[in-house]
Amino acid sequence: MAGLLERTARFLQPVLPRRFRGDMPVVPVVRLAGIIGFSTPLRPGLTLASVAKPLERAFAWPRARAVALLINSPGGSAVQSHLVFQRIRQLSREKERPVIAFVEDVAASGGYMIACAADEIVADASSIVGSIGVIGASFGFSKLIEKIGVERRIYTSGTNKAMLDPFLPENPEHVARLKAIQEDIHASFIDLVKSRRGARLTAPEDELFSGEYWAAKRGIEYGLVDRIGDLRSVMRERFGDKVETPLVSAGRGLFGRATPGIGVDHFDRAGLADDLVSALEARAIWARYGL
Repeated sequence: MAGLLERTARFLQPVLPRRFRGDMPVVPVVRLAGIIGFSTPLRPGLTLASVAKPLERAFAWPRARAVALLINSPGGSAVQSHLVFQRIRQLSREKERPVIAFVEDVAASGGYMIACAADEIVADASSIVGSIGVIGASFGFSKLIEKIGVERRIYTSGTNKAMLDPFLPENPEHVARLKAIQEDIHASFIDLVKSRRGARLTAPEDELFSGEYWAAKRGIEYGLVDRIGDLRSVMRERFGDKVETPLVSAGRGLFGRATPGIGVDHFDRAGLADDLVSALEARAIWARYGL
């Protein structure tokens, strides 16, 4: 029976697509781009729900030599970043497939956390990496509403339920509580980077984990990046000129739109307003890295 299957495979090999032929090295590619966990009806963010299927398909690819990640993200949700990181590591262990991350414009903050799921990080010389820190931003409107004669009324059943309300004056105790939470998240981020990059990290910790970011050449000096390169060149160098790098994309929904990770039940004016606000906020996040 085994001999029959082998002869059948040899017979069909010339007519099979190149990527399915056993003599052709294949490295499936998954693109992870956008702000992590930042989602509106028209602008689905990068979440575990939105990337789980493409990742599973890539790691299940027959005879794949490795899985490549194309990363272009300025960060976002710490939780979603860690969930994507964990799923990549789980699949890598289960399928015994090495992972190579290729940084495009930026892999910063949560984007760099996801890059750490790879066994090797490759970047363009001008790519931005790092920003190993935690940030929270808001606005304060208490003086504005006082000026225009608006009274803010809040009714809670918990003394700290209205903590950090932007329409109330800033409370130092509330800020201290937020900073304590950020310190816990930052410590977990630092431990993750140390566990994945290990002895490759060379910069002083107070600089490396300050939230600062660098171009990839400095990232190599600090141990955040392994080498300069691009997907096509590195894959050909490693697996030969005939290597196939199929892009594993998300499924398609109605009218051919990419299926988002979170379902949308309706399309309305509120959704358009949310999307406009999200576009402005997204622009501000990318702008932190000069992009």
